[in-house]
Formats: sequence, C-alpha cells, structure tokens
Amino acid sequence: MFDYKNLSAQDGEVMAEVKKEMERQSQEMELIASENYVSKAVLEAMATVLTNKYSEGTPGHRYYGGNQVIDEVETIAVERAKKLFGAEHVNVQPLSGSPANAAVYMAFIKPGDKVLGLRLDHGGHLSHGHPVNFSGMLYNFSQYEVDSETGKINMDKVRELALKEKPKMIVAGYSAYAREVEWQKFKDIADEVGAFTFADIAHTAGLIAAGEMANPVPLFDVVSTTTHKTLRGPRGAMIMCKEQFAKQVDRAVFPGMQGGPHDHITAAKAVAFGEALLPEFKDYAKQVILNAKTMAEEFMKLGFRIISNGTDNHLMVVDMTGKGLSGKEVEIILDKCGISVSRSTIPNDPNPPLNPSGVRFGTPAITTRGMKQEEIKKIVTWINAAIEQREEPEMLENIKKEVREMCLSFPIPSI
Repeated sequence: MFDYKNLSAQDGEVMAEVKKEMERQSQEMELIASENYVSKAVLEAMATVLTNKYSEGTPGHRYYGGNQVIDEVETIAVERAKKLFGAEHVNVQPLSGSPANAAVYMAFIKPGDKVLGLRLDHGGHLSHGHPVNFSGMLYNFSQYEVDSETGKINMDKVRELALKEKPKMIVAGYSAYAREVEWQKFKDIADEVGAFTFADIAHTAGLIAAGEMANPVPLFDVVSTTTHKTLRGPRGAMIMCKEQFAKQVDRAVFPGMQGGPHDHITAAKAVAFGEALLPEFKDYAKQVILNAKTMAEEFMKLGFRIISNGTDNHLMVVDMTGKGLSGKEVEIILDKCGISVSRSTIPNDPNPPLNPSGVRFGTPAITTRGMKQEEIKKIVTWINAAIEQREEPEMLENIKKEVREMCLSFPIPSI
C-alpha cells in the first residue's frame, strides 16, 4: 500500500527486512489466535504525524499545550468504543494488555489483596495471577480451574473457592479458553462475597462487539481488552468501566501506570472501532466463529483431542500427546509448511511451558483474508498430513507450496 520510498532511500537495511516480512505474511498462513491483519486505513493512521505529540492527561485536562486536535481524536475513539460495547466510561490510552490489567488492579485493589483468576495452564493469562508475573507477585491470587472431564469452567467450584477465600476481586478472562463465559454467574458470585468483577475480553472483544458472544461490559465493574486480535485494530488496549469508577481508572492509567499515550495508535483505535461498527464486521465475526467450529470438527474427525470438545469462539487448544508429539514439535513441523501456530499448555499439563502438550489454533487472521469452511477443511488436512508424514521433507515442502498457493489466492487486505 505504501511505496516506502523514504524508508528505502534512508535505510535500505531495515526496508529489506520489512519487505521480507511482507512477503512472509503474504505467502504463509497465520493460525495464531491472537494475531490478525489491520486494514489499510488502520495502518495509515499508525503512520501519521500524531506520533509527534505528547498528551499526558485526558481530553480537556492535559499537561502539555497544543492538544486541541489530540483531544478530538481521543474523544472520537472513546465515543466509538462506548457505542460498540455499551460502556459508561472508556479509557483508550493503555499501551497494551498487561499494563491495562495492571492499571485495573491498581484502581480497585491493594497489594496483598485476595483475587481469583483462572490458572494459566487451564486457559488463563500470565496477568491473571501467575507467580512469575507482577500480578502473582503483588496480589494474593487463588486460581480456579476447568473441569478435568469437560474442559469447561465449573461455576459451582468457582463459587466454593470464592466463599472460602472471600476475594476483593474476581477475574474472568482468558487467553486459551474456547467456550462462552457465564458472566452473570460470575457477577452473582462476586456480589455474594462482596468482590469487584473484572473481565478481560482481550481475545473475544471483536466477537462481543459484533454481538456474536455475550457482553460483560454492562454487567461488570470493569473490563479490559486489547484492541487487536478479533477487534482487528492496532496493538494496544483500553479499559471500560462503570461511571462511578471513572476517576480511579483514569488515575491508575495516568499517572499510575504510564505517561503520555501514543496518539497515532489512539487514532488507529478510533479507525478500527469505526470499522467494527459497520454491518460487514458482524459478518466477519460470524464467519470467524463458523470457521473455528469447522476447524474443531475436522480435527476431531481425524482423532485429535480438542480441550472442551469444541469451541464457541475463535480458538481451540489441541492436545498433541495422542500423536506422540509435544506442542513445540508440532509448531516446528508446521512452520516448515508455512503455517504459524503457537504452542499451548493443556489443563494439568505434565510438560513445561516452553515445551507443552498442546497447540492453540485460531481463525481471525485467515478469516480476514476471506477464507471459509472449504478452505478450513483443506487446512486441517494439511496439518494432519504434516504431522503424520513429518519425517518426509518432500511432503512438507509440497504442503508448503499448496499453502502458498492458497494464501496468494486470498491476499491480505493491507498488503
């Protein structure tokens, strides 16, 4: 889309790497659940002169002069986000997901307070209380789990844990959970024990905005999300909350967690939110889920074990132990075929995080390219063939050629 003539003239070394990445993305298949492709408009917004401005504070209350235009840009982003999610208050300044979550904790609880969150190997996120993360270091987390038989969250068990621990906050958020979340039940449990409700919808925000999954924003005290993934915007985050918590959330973001926001990214968020308000985005979200359901069904037909035996959203975690492989080994095999995936732990995984038992697959990026059920079926066939014939380099090379042909038939919108 860009001619990149200035970058090419000034720094050919960096431009060469950019071109290689453009070629890789164009010719290879992206099945990493957290990745997607932005539109040309979002990409252009990220390359604007708005990057030159400092704007600590909020619209109308800045600590630098010359922010009249920035105020308008940020207000557009905020108002569009409110409309998308039915939010009372929105802060679009967080730079990414984990800092947004850190700001939420800072706004609502104190170090040492008790919190409930989902275990990482059961589908949670590092920032939901893992001991190596700031969240687990600063706060007293107890972790709930998915049921060993169904792979789904047992809300009766969550309630038992909440009644026992009496947490100040309950976190309902996931990075590798494939099912619809029972937001109302989480809210009821939190009300029973007097806890704040915090939803992290980073993975499913686009599906929620499109009305394809249940929306916790009107129900919960506070909700965080990244702005990429299924929302298909720039790398970044935002926090939505009840109006009564607006000041404490804003103060936790600035000056609590960060300085000036990245205004070119705020503009790109505004563009992405505008795109998500269009009717065609709903069609996109619906197809993302349909593609994921098709993928899960095809995997199960071939004898793969899917955690929770299916999916309600855009992702699934596949246990590779039945194939005699680890998730890392499958990731490497598929990389040779031009298919990018991410290894993932499975519930109660006996293997370490760097070499876990599962692989997480997602459909947002390939759906953005226009791929539908027929393509999904072919992709699963390639994945199975690559795993079954992994010792045959010629077979892997043939699959890579077929993957390339399909990808070139479905060009990335912004390349």
